[in-house]
Amino acid sequence: MATPWLGAVTSFTLNSGDQFRAKPPPALTSEEYTRNYNEVKDLGSFSNSKRNEKQEEIAHFHAGSTPMMTQKTLGGMAEKHVDKIDDSARLLALGTMAMADAVVTCWDSKKHYVFWRPVTAIQEGEKDENPATAADPNWQPFLNTPPYPDYTSGANNITGALTRSLSLFFEKDEMPFTVQSTNPKSEQKTRNYKRFSDLAAEMVDTRILQGLHFRFADEAARDQGTKVAEWVFSHVGARR
Repeated sequence: MATPWLGAVTSFTLNSGDQFRAKPPPALTSEEYTRNYNEVKDLGSFSNSKRNEKQEEIAHFHAGSTPMMTQKTLGGMAEKHVDKIDDSARLLALGTMAMADAVVTCWDSKKHYVFWRPVTAIQEGEKDENPATAADPNWQPFLNTPPYPDYTSGANNITGALTRSLSLFFEKDEMPFTVQSTNPKSEQKTRNYKRFSDLAAEMVDTRILQGLHFRFADEAARDQGTKVAEWVFSHVGARR
């Protein structure tokens, strides 16, 4: 596992890295796991995927650096919608702290649960004692799998923290904004959203379309990032 120490690093605002540790992932023989397994197997494969054209576009768009994308989005919102420099500094500080602490939270869960990624789970599906998860030894994800466990998703932790930070700062969820892709191979360079929660929801689907995560790992991570942002704003984000 890459950077296993990250889940125990001293955070900016949290009491500890395990403060918002996710609940255990579903059992390998459960209906939820079976449903999630077959979803990512169908939609997240490198070849013979059931992704449609729109889904393929989303997978490419978000195939770049999530931290870079979220920082650009945060900075762009401050530049476009915040007039006073002290308010801008407050947004940038709170948003960045929330995203950083969300990463610590994510790595704590990854190291604690050490849950296998779809690429391993699908290739070795015959070993999970679940007759409804047929193995495919040749299955490969749309993107190369990073060298750390599935549960929970770093991209969704960071995006959940970003989107919740923005909704808390602007005191609303519905607010048009634009995200730029950091993937030079993406034909679509920008995507427009009507709500902050729209981006958070899209990132859940994205990591499945890329073959990198099970849905339960994405959703748990989005919830973690949301909770971290709420903690940051309630404990260090008060206006003075």
